[in-house]
Amino acid sequence: MRKFLVVVDETPECMNAIRFAARRAHKTGGGLQMLFVIRPEEFQHWLGVGDLMRHEAREAAEQRFHEVAGPVQENVGIVPEFVIREGEAVEQVLAQIKEDPEVGVLVLGAGVDNGPGPLVSYLVGKMAGSMSVPVTVVPGALSREQVIALC
Repeated sequence: MRKFLVVVDETPECMNAIRFAARRAHKTGGGLQMLFVIRPEEFQHWLGVGDLMRHEAREAAEQRFHEVAGPVQENVGIVPEFVIREGEAVEQVLAQIKEDPEVGVLVLGAGVDNGPGPLVSYLVGKMAGSMSVPVTVVPGALSREQVIALC
């Protein structure tokens, strides 16, 4: 089965990427994999504090997954797969694609106000020719209805 991999974070454009990926997965008989990357600098404190912060970051990631998974299940009928990784976003996205051969498409949301965002800029700009899967960039300025119509 081909999976659509979407990066989940707290940005508004993330929702457009999730909507697009979920609907494309549904229409093509694929799966939906949601990736949340926890940055390592969040834990560079004393050992005990760092462990507590790591635990809290994982809980926040799981909470975010549940927030976005509910509408996906209700509106599209797909149960997404959740993946939490720790590290730099670009490295972890590339590692996830490499480690899961079922990932067939990477779906990213592009920001509106301050450019597309560092992940989109790097993966679509510098890495575009060497990516092992197609990358779909969903504009953050699209309305919910426009994203649905595109699918």
